[in-house]
Amino acid sequence: MSPIVELDGVRRTFPGPPPVEAVRDATLRVDEGDYVAVVGPSGSGKSTLLSIIGCLDRPTGGRYTLTGVDVAELSDGELAALRGRRIGFVFQAFHLLQHRTALENVEIGMLYNGTSRRERRELARAALERVGLAHRLDFPPTKLSGGEQQRVAIARAIAPRPSLLLCDEPTGNLDSKTSASILELFDELQADGLTLMVVTHDPDVSRHARRIVEIVDGVLSEAA
Repeated sequence: MSPIVELDGVRRTFPGPPPVEAVRDATLRVDEGDYVAVVGPSGSGKSTLLSIIGCLDRPTGGRYTLTGVDVAELSDGELAALRGRRIGFVFQAFHLLQHRTALENVEIGMLYNGTSRRERRELARAALERVGLAHRLDFPPTKLSGGEQQRVAIARAIAPRPSLLLCDEPTGNLDSKTSASILELFDELQADGLTLMVVTHDPDVSRHARRIVEIVDGVLSEAA
């Protein structure tokens, strides 16, 4: 399997006083098709690690490669372009435009990655069909349930066919039944070959992953 994410001694220190070591010498490899849950208590460094892996922040030290590309060698513009092509994001909040339809919300997610208008429409339709919302294409978020809104957000994330789906507490705003249906969808996407990393404190979420990685006080370790 080809590596999607490779962290080698990655550190992230925020200046003080005193300096804060949010991530300390993190080493991790995530291969194509893997499903990894990152767990840890509040303040453990999960959000910082997520920002680094998602190319939203740069490490202070160590080496991070995404699909074989060393992010340290990229300009801010090149890093943003890599992020747009290679990473899909799903958050606890849905971040949907309320005055746009489900289809338009998914299309808008591809506005700045070089996808043509016609291809955006085709990819958006296919993604919404994949998450079970072919019958909701023209519905605005105000007409959708919480679970349906999260499915639109997932469709937006997977429509550009990213190498990595990065999820931050993706079921945090959902009830248990709806959460279970979203986790089943993640299982299906992973079975289709998509690589997933899910940051969570919920054991019901982490149990779906193939691997569990713990972070405590910025130190990353593979769970037994």
